[in-house]
Amino acid sequence: MKEALQVLDSIRLNFSEQGLFVLNITIALIMFGVALEIKLEHFRNIWNNKRYPVIGFISQFLLLPVLTFLFCIVMSKWITPTIAMGMILVASCPGGNISNFITALAKGHAALSVTLTAIATIAAIVLTPLNFLFWGRLYTRYINMVNPESIVRPLEISPVDVFTTVFIIIGIPLVLGMLFNSFFPKLTLKVKKPIKTISILAFAGMLVAAFSANANYFVKYIKFIFLLVLLHNGIALLTGYTFARLNRCNDAVRRTITIETGIQNSALALVLLFNPNIFPLDLQNGGMAFIAAWWGIWHILAGLTIAAVWSRNPPPRKDLAAT
Repeated sequence: MKEALQVLDSIRLNFSEQGLFVLNITIALIMFGVALEIKLEHFRNIWNNKRYPVIGFISQFLLLPVLTFLFCIVMSKWITPTIAMGMILVASCPGGNISNFITALAKGHAALSVTLTAIATIAAIVLTPLNFLFWGRLYTRYINMVNPESIVRPLEISPVDVFTTVFIIIGIPLVLGMLFNSFFPKLTLKVKKPIKTISILAFAGMLVAAFSANANYFVKYIKFIFLLVLLHNGIALLTGYTFARLNRCNDAVRRTITIETGIQNSALALVLLFNPNIFPLDLQNGGMAFIAAWWGIWHILAGLTIAAVWSRNPPPRKDLAAT
């Protein structure tokens, strides 16, 4: 398995500058659509009831990166450092933009889902670069320590470049979306669903195009990537559910925190990966890109499956009024 993944690492995926530009626009549109759902009352909810948002925040930005790091260490005999970096990068990203939709289908707490999305989106501007750089460098040091004969290239990525990219892709659309929502509430009601639909379809189209341009690699290596993403996403979902249960959250809140932790914005990971100012062209990151791209597909399938199961057994109505 490891030998096959080493070959995958050396592959530079076919992705043009025009494709990167379209991907950046697509992610910015997604973030703008997310911001249209965010209102000041969601931040007041955090202030009035800090418990559930704090639990969700810890699950997503602390526990998931830690457990991903430990998972990579356990799997280090079978995966390459680049594959591990891909999983760490995905775990460092905020929740995906479809988490609110899946939470609603799963009969979770929709208002809490939007609140957690608001927190994660804003926090990601700082925490995504910090988590990736911290855990990525720690993993590199671990690999070099246990296997000094095969020195892994240190993680040399500019935190400023990562922060700048995340701020442009997330921060600016977020501010513009919230301002648009505040000044044009009636128009927001009309455009937010079409914008979300268009942005999701656009991202799905980008993934299809990326896989089509690299179909031969995809067919050859998907069995390895599929298993890793399946396990990693399972860890993410189980982390959210277990942590919420340990904190005695009700059923609706458990569902929400599970989904928010298990649905990651892998599109942001792809934007960072294909940015030559962050990941130079000579850096072998094919494995990272495949991990992020397949995450973008798999977490939707896994989320919809869980939602279909949970929707058959809705939580008590009192759970939905608990936050």
